Amino acid sequence: MRRMSTRILTLCLAITALPVTGAAADPLSAPLADAAKAWLASLDDGQRAKAQFPFDSEERFNWFYIPRDRGGLMLKAMSPAQQKTALHVLEVGLSQKGYSKAEAIRALDLVLADIEGDRVRRDPEKYYLSIFGEPSPSGTWGMRWEGHHVSLHWTVVDGKSTATTPQFLGSNPAEVKDGPRKGTYVLRAEEDLARALVKALSDDQRKAAIISDQAPADILTTNTRRAAIQDDLGLAFKDMGSNERGMLMALIEEYAAVQPRQLAAERIARIKKAGLDGVKFAWMGGIEPGELHYYRVQGPTFLIELDNTQNNGNHIHSVWRDFAGDFGVDLLEEHYKHSPHHRGGGQ
Repeated sequence: MRRMSTRILTLCLAITALPVTGAAADPLSAPLADAAKAWLASLDDGQRAKAQFPFDSEERFNWFYIPRDRGGLMLKAMSPAQQKTALHVLEVGLSQKGYSKAEAIRALDLVLADIEGDRVRRDPEKYYLSIFGEPSPSGTWGMRWEGHHVSLHWTVVDGKSTATTPQFLGSNPAEVKDGPRKGTYVLRAEEDLARALVKALSDDQRKAAIISDQAPADILTTNTRRAAIQDDLGLAFKDMGSNERGMLMALIEEYAAVQPRQLAAERIARIKKAGLDGVKFAWMGGIEPGELHYYRVQGPTFLIELDNTQNNGNHIHSVWRDFAGDFGVDLLEEHYKHSPHHRGGGQ
């Protein structure tokens, strides 16, 4: 425990020293714009008409994590070369860890296809890439990568700031029990870190942290356009010991680390700036592996949720929401104050 706490303390000190987004060009904006432009350039007119929307389109806020038809261009509708270019866009937009998780989740549709005998509904090529506006290293535009159990969003504002929420990752099965992919457990860290924390708490701390012995059927915010602040319940960061604080920070960092290093660091820096003392950890359901459960981490500016109740506790939904920043809303409001003529445009 002491080793983990020291590692987290070192990480947090390093994060504090990093600059806050907006002072200079975001290092992600140029490579992400270049990758998106290269993909768009590879498409024919019909494909591009499906792939690209105006930046102010309502479609940008239309998201979900179940198998369904979506706006955007599906991998299945692309040539192998175009698929490779599309996946490169995703690779640029995420950390190596984040990209590996997203691709491992996509591959689980093959497992479900074998379990259910349904290769139409369970198809790892039913994932869609959408571009909103015109990608530009100095412009304002957006992007979405979405399919079953993956919904990832990027909003770039003036090439200086990048918002990356909502960030949804799910997993079914959570752990593959048999077959050629037996042992695959894509979101194990998100499970293990939280369970280790709740089990490390003292009896009094656990009474505050466990707010119900029944877990809800899904994450509470589902696919809402704007995340609702949840009840102010759970164990506060200020009421934890140093080891438990380190474990909570490690859990938060696991979610942040889906994004490239600097964007992940900026997420942690914003949480610290808003105040760690008020961040609360809440658990519902059983605490043993295999028992149905839900947890959340909520602070003044953000919410993390994980639910594992479906399929007898072997089906995970997890999300990171920013109360003011989903879809870059806060960044755009600030942008429009200084550049009102850009409102509703694609640049």
